[in-house]
Amino acid sequence: MAVFPNELAPYAADASAARGRLIAEPASPTRTEFQRDRDRIIHTTAFRRLAHKTQVFVAEEGDHFRTRLTHTIEVAQISRALARSLQLDGDLAEALALAHDLGHTCFGHTGEDALQECMADYGGFDHNAQALRIVIDLERRYAAFDGLNLTWETLEGLVKHNGPLLTAGGTPTERYRTRGVPEPILAYDRVRQLDLATYASAEAQAAAIADDIAYNTHDLDDGLRAGLFRLADLKEVPYLAALLAEIEALHPGLLELRVVNELQRRLITRFVEDVIRTTQEKLAKLAPESVEAIRHAGETMVTFSPAMAATERSIKTFLFARMYRNPEVMRVRAKADQIVRDLFRLFQKHPEKMPGEWRRQALNQSEERRRARTIADYIAGMTDRYALAEHKKLIGDIEDLR
Repeated sequence: MAVFPNELAPYAADASAARGRLIAEPASPTRTEFQRDRDRIIHTTAFRRLAHKTQVFVAEEGDHFRTRLTHTIEVAQISRALARSLQLDGDLAEALALAHDLGHTCFGHTGEDALQECMADYGGFDHNAQALRIVIDLERRYAAFDGLNLTWETLEGLVKHNGPLLTAGGTPTERYRTRGVPEPILAYDRVRQLDLATYASAEAQAAAIADDIAYNTHDLDDGLRAGLFRLADLKEVPYLAALLAEIEALHPGLLELRVVNELQRRLITRFVEDVIRTTQEKLAKLAPESVEAIRHAGETMVTFSPAMAATERSIKTFLFARMYRNPEVMRVRAKADQIVRDLFRLFQKHPEKMPGEWRRQALNQSEERRRARTIADYIAGMTDRYALAEHKKLIGDIEDLR
């Protein structure tokens, strides 16, 4: 029988020893600091907007495809499962999972790519940096401060869940070598250092790999539902072929819908169990006695085994060819790209066309760079349907995205 430990390991993040918030607040008598962070994230406007933001397919294409919100909920569930088995703080892992996509634009990565190009001369655009901007500035829910005033550990994990941003020598790591570390992250780091050259906590690493597990499995489901490939095509990936054979042997003649669900269930389970086993082995070798030992381990601790990492890459390769670069998906992406670019150019020329507080902020900015950032903040916050409606109202209708 599986054993689920209740006590946190010495290498887990400790809510009672958290580094605190930028603006001091009284402790809660009923919740830990990480539980408060999680709750604040759930109640944000940015979190609610995820319900109407694209994962891969825009909302008009069907009611059952994943959105950023349903994807986020799946990531949170997996991250908690990993945290529980690895004796980590599940509340911090969940908070980071819930926050990891807050900075995504309308129309998924297409919107981000379009905004990055629009903002190329003004500091660029990065969804992780945008998530940070949301929780430190753009959410205006509290009387005493802008943003959510989250703990240092949550902010660190939000920024560094995919690994260090700087080398020990202070230069950008490989991921940021071309574009540089996003300015919003560097700006906050000057106010409150996030130790950008170290790894994040194991809780943040659990949230990051939970993201990979979730989108690999649910993108297979969504791709099948969309008819971009058939169940038989999955046999191109040896690991998936073996799982399908296992299901057929146990349940011959099973209805295809149930086969797909069985495949998803097995794939998530195998991924999760592999991460737990691999991470436990790495932890046994490192023998970390504190969360700082995780941060200075020199490598990501919460990982797949080499064999499962190869399987994960093969699934990504299949999805890239059959789904992300499918001609129909690319056709929709091209139109979504046009919508974002059109809106950005319009608001640059006519910031008075932005609504309410956004209009006031843009018109009060004398510096072009800061005005462009305000425009990017506004567009990044749009849901798919709002962006479509604004484009239709201000510029003109665009051919149906279906």
